[in-house]
Amino acid sequence: MRLSEAWLREWVNPDLKTQGVADCLTMAGLEVDSIEPVSPDLVNIVVGEIVEAAPHPDADRLQVCQVAVSAKKRLQIVCGASNARVGLKAPVALVGATLPGGMEIKKAKLRGVESFGMLCSVAELGLAEQADGLLELGDELKPGQSITKALELKDMAIDIDLTPNRGDCLSVAGIARELSALSATRLTPLKIKPVKPTIKTRLNVQLQADADCPHYVGRIIEGVDAAAVTPMWMQERLRRSGLRSLGPVVDVTNYILLELGQPMHAFDVAKLQGDIRVARSKGKTKLELLDGSKPTIESGTLLISDDKQALALAGIMGGQKSAVSDTTTDIFLESAYFAPSAIAGRARSLGLHTDSSHRFERGVDPQLQKDAIERATALLLDIVGGEPGPVIEKKLAPHMPKRKPVKLRHARVEKLLGIKLSATKVQRYIKGLGMETRVVTGGWRVTPPSYRFDIEREEDLIEEVARLYGYHNIPENTPHGVLEMRPAPEGLVSSHDIAAVLAARDYQEVITYSFTDQELQSKLDPDTHSVALANPIASDLAVMRTSLWPGLIKVIQHNLNRQQSRVRIFESGHRFVKKGKAAEEQQMLAGAVTGPVLAPSWDTKAREHDFFDLKGDLEALLGSTDSENSEFKFRAATHPALHPGQSAEILKQGEPIGWIGALHPKHQKELGLEQSIFLFEITMLSIQDTKIAQFREISRFPAIERDLAVVVDADVPASHVLTVVRQAAGSWLSDLQLFDDYRGEGIDSGRKSLGLGLILQDSSRTLKEVEVEGVLENVLQALQKQLGAELRQ
Repeated sequence: MRLSEAWLREWVNPDLKTQGVADCLTMAGLEVDSIEPVSPDLVNIVVGEIVEAAPHPDADRLQVCQVAVSAKKRLQIVCGASNARVGLKAPVALVGATLPGGMEIKKAKLRGVESFGMLCSVAELGLAEQADGLLELGDELKPGQSITKALELKDMAIDIDLTPNRGDCLSVAGIARELSALSATRLTPLKIKPVKPTIKTRLNVQLQADADCPHYVGRIIEGVDAAAVTPMWMQERLRRSGLRSLGPVVDVTNYILLELGQPMHAFDVAKLQGDIRVARSKGKTKLELLDGSKPTIESGTLLISDDKQALALAGIMGGQKSAVSDTTTDIFLESAYFAPSAIAGRARSLGLHTDSSHRFERGVDPQLQKDAIERATALLLDIVGGEPGPVIEKKLAPHMPKRKPVKLRHARVEKLLGIKLSATKVQRYIKGLGMETRVVTGGWRVTPPSYRFDIEREEDLIEEVARLYGYHNIPENTPHGVLEMRPAPEGLVSSHDIAAVLAARDYQEVITYSFTDQELQSKLDPDTHSVALANPIASDLAVMRTSLWPGLIKVIQHNLNRQQSRVRIFESGHRFVKKGKAAEEQQMLAGAVTGPVLAPSWDTKAREHDFFDLKGDLEALLGSTDSENSEFKFRAATHPALHPGQSAEILKQGEPIGWIGALHPKHQKELGLEQSIFLFEITMLSIQDTKIAQFREISRFPAIERDLAVVVDADVPASHVLTVVRQAAGSWLSDLQLFDDYRGEGIDSGRKSLGLGLILQDSSRTLKEVEVEGVLENVLQALQKQLGAELRQ
């Protein structure tokens, strides 16, 4: 909200300088972003009056003007402005003046005629970006008067950054109310008097969306001069508030918006056909708006229409077909209350953001509409003339918003603020904000004014008390609490430590949205019910994620589209699963890899990631939380998101905790991915909650290494072979590795050879050869008996 300090002081004038006013507002939560002069310094620029004007003897478009710059002094000035004429009062830059653009005014000859100054436009004074002709000043100004004084340019523009809940402060009146309460200064609001109708012309108004528009006020004014010039004082107030002049009728409606906070609109009566209707559209509609855009209006959008056509997007923007122009003679003024729920999001969905929608979305005072139309009528009659008709008012009382009383407890105020405040002071603060109070046991029953949509509960009222008391006046008290040192559980691995293991293995951590694309999620996880969002920010972010994989796949897709072929990423975050009417959250850890295993290097041959690379990384992670890696197992299984031949379920003590595998080729093709992607996902708690590490003394005795090559059926998982070996080898087996998997010449079809490396060691003595041979014999017998294995010859 940007406004003129001088305008604000007409409503409330505290004994504070400009910075004091800014500090007062800021400390109360209305943050002042900037304070700046409304005009550059205009030295040696005065009011002048053209008393004679003659054509230039050698230039068709120039005039030689005699300009009075005081009661006794005249200057000859050559001017090319089309509106230069006898009797016109305009700014004159005297010789020696420097204009805001840097031009220094000097005595000069223009086509042989001397000129002793310059008649100025509003743009040349730095008060507008462009202008047509000279700035026409009011007849009441006297020649020689400083232009700074004449236009009251000794003023500051205050720019306030308002939070979305303070729509009541989007006007001079709203800021004045706040400043009055904060500074304990008397408020002098406008005295708005009804304008008596002089004609009987009226339009019938039908409200067909009761809750969306329960209050609508209108009035016809006939015989207006829409081509009249908006007074300079109004143009200046608009300019200082960040708006430009667009013609007297539109300027007045914008002025009311800034002054009172009520958006208004004016229709050309000659372009209306029949009654005015306020209703939601029943189908898609095309409407050309004032900004020239032609959006498709979706069904259910609140519209202002007549019997034949849509006229305006209610609360957002008017239509071009019914717009007021310079030739308009009769206007219909509209001042309405539109519910925030009817406007919120509509402008954004159409790519629009207007001053009207900005206010209606936050809430406009539902009792303000009649005052606004009376004020606008009075201003219009002064500027464009005309004959006003009777005020047309439609009010649906049952649907008008009502402020509910809120109980405020004195003890609760003191407890939340941590200070002692007298009941008298609390009540004075609340009343100072225009709230009705009734004393009840232990406090007050407070009814907020109609314009305070943000006051709904006791804490809101306590915040108001704190604002008026002054946050800076509340002392800082260090809270006292009993602090007890507690060691972290030894059996719980922190998420930071888990992330550090993956980062050390060249993974990068990412953070993706907790909501995702329903279509992609349904493909990857069709059996889990998603939690749908009531108001998604985008159509492809409509459901809460049931897995972290959709987000990781989109990250990889994003990188591949930017020629980043090697990606290794992980994420820890929640997934959300629908359980009946409720949603269950579960902390997950997921990762994804694609492209070369190693970054390009001159001495390393490139190799693409495969299933076992990812499995190895995951085993390293699991091994970091379980020193013997004995709790975790991988079991071949199928998952809708994964390649049926390259996927496995991850188990902990026999219970499923996650999945690992390659993205299913079908999904890979649908997503347009040219590289294979390998994924894992595991519940975070399963790797955080682990056994306390058991430490053993390192054996001082030598270890004995033995290799075995055993032949088994091709469909026997290597993990089964390793399990049998561990069980048969007993306590002397300190390490076991699978170092070879061979199928081909010398091995029967349907069989494979697995190379096993065993390390045997005892912590109390050196093992004898006969003992080692005994262990190997036990292993071979167990493999032959349980898996039909045989020693490879």
